[in-house]
Amino acid sequence: MAKPIPLSELPVVKSDNFEQFSPEDFQSGTVILLDKPQDWSSFDLVKFVRNRLPVKKVGHAGTLDPLATGLLIVCTGKATKTISQIQELEKEYVATVKFGESTASYDAAMEPNEIAEWQHITEEEIKEKLSTIFTGNIQQKPPAYSALRIGGRRMYELARKGKEIEIKARPVVIHEIELLKINLPEIVLKVRCGKGTYIRSLAHDLGLELSSRAHLTSLRRTKTGHFNVNNALTPELFNSLIKPKSDG
Repeated sequence: MAKPIPLSELPVVKSDNFEQFSPEDFQSGTVILLDKPQDWSSFDLVKFVRNRLPVKKVGHAGTLDPLATGLLIVCTGKATKTISQIQELEKEYVATVKFGESTASYDAAMEPNEIAEWQHITEEEIKEKLSTIFTGNIQQKPPAYSALRIGGRRMYELARKGKEIEIKARPVVIHEIELLKINLPEIVLKVRCGKGTYIRSLAHDLGLELSSRAHLTSLRRTKTGHFNVNNALTPELFNSLIKPKSDG
């Protein structure tokens, strides 16, 4: 069995060094830092890259929901063998949570399905719940509208058909949560977490713990391991720098 490729040995394509890479480099293997726009799926961005580079193997290292923005790492060539390594890295997100309304998807992709009072919520209570209940090794139930599989079917496919889904809690790790801003009924959080954590579930569960309801209104992934969205290419910048396949 071949040894895993150390991430430190792979060339990382960023917004300030893109022009240093040749078509041969992309074919051989690169890690590309991209800033996913809202309403693009993660596969949309992979397809975008594949259609513009002369490479056969392209994949991403960690799905972002269509409504989310931020760092999506796309690997080409032999770097696709490191995807599982990258997925294991710690993630950092900035999330906006709105109290008083919940949705079936736990985010703004769907209309509110429950309304609740939020005026009783205080900053002290929010901080207390975040530190005592939502930090560390916790059990978390994923949203019904997620890409996880049950019996070979995506959960969101079953949920859309009105199927009853038994969702089991899973262990996840949340290393740190910082309350960046509070302007009730909305708050902004910075979350450092491990693989498999759903920030949508965090928002939903926080609402319940505060005797209210809540959902995620925006989400941005800012870091994966040492990779930072500040160094990422937007699709527009990527498109302006890359030569069409027919040219090279």
